[in-house]
Amino acid sequence: MRLMHTMIRVNDLDESLQFYCDKLGMKLLRKNDYPGGEFTLAFVGYGGIRDSAVIELTYNWGKHQYQLGDAFGHLAIGVDDVYQTCADLRAKGVKVVREPGPMAHGKSVIAFIEDPNGYRIELVEDRAGGDA
Repeated sequence: MRLMHTMIRVNDLDESLQFYCDKLGMKLLRKNDYPGGEFTLAFVGYGGIRDSAVIELTYNWGKHQYQLGDAFGHLAIGVDDVYQTCADLRAKGVKVVREPGPMAHGKSVIAFIEDPNGYRIELVEDRAGGDA
């Protein structure tokens, strides 16, 4: 078994693709329209669909707002330098919602950003491929 993807519903597919691809540097791996179901699926990630976990962006045609609820936590991305990554992303207009720094109850250096839909993304400094 392997983790294939995480699906999130998005309000505006073009805006979400711009965020994940242009700002976070992911690649659009596949995009398919499903007219019978009135939705579009777009898969983005840093590696291929068959060899790494990716994100499935689901756009339901005509639906432009979701309530995120309080059960979903966040996505996590490993970065070499969380401070520099936040500076670079902030310069691109990305909202940093938790400034970079050590975890309150751990050793990891983290920060949180927010995508255009309100989903939180944790940036974890991962210089040695350590814990997330």
